[in-house]
Amino acid sequence: MNFKRSTLAMFASLVFFCGGVLGALAHRLYTVSSVAAIANPRNPEDMRRHFMSDIQTRLKLNDDQVTKFSAIMEATRARFGQVRATLDPEMKKIREEEEQQIRALLSPEQQTQWETLRKERLMNRGKRGGPGRPGGFMPPPFRP
Repeated sequence: MNFKRSTLAMFASLVFFCGGVLGALAHRLYTVSSVAAIANPRNPEDMRRHFMSDIQTRLKLNDDQVTKFSAIMEATRARFGQVRATLDPEMKKIREEEEQQIRALLSPEQQTQWETLRKERLMNRGKRGGPGRPGGFMPPPFRP
């Protein structure tokens, strides 16, 4: 077969164009599904129901065991809450002491830059939803 150069160029352009369109569609599909997964997290009660259902099925728990299992988990959650309530003020005090020591170490110009850096880090921490919270150090508890 004897194809003209213009015909070959047209086929090559068509192949590249189709590849670009397919890549764009795949990227769009990927970002939509990954963003949707992040935007709609399950709430703790849904996660707990799912966990309890899974445990009940896998361990073949009877109703009495399920009730007692739930009570144990609830008591543990309450105890963690009590410990967290006592630790948070202590952690805050430690952070404040650290901040005072750092400020004493820095010059006034460095202190200004340090404050800017801290604010940026707090904003970024809130954006990415990381383990830290602007007002506290400990991550939220896992509550199945």
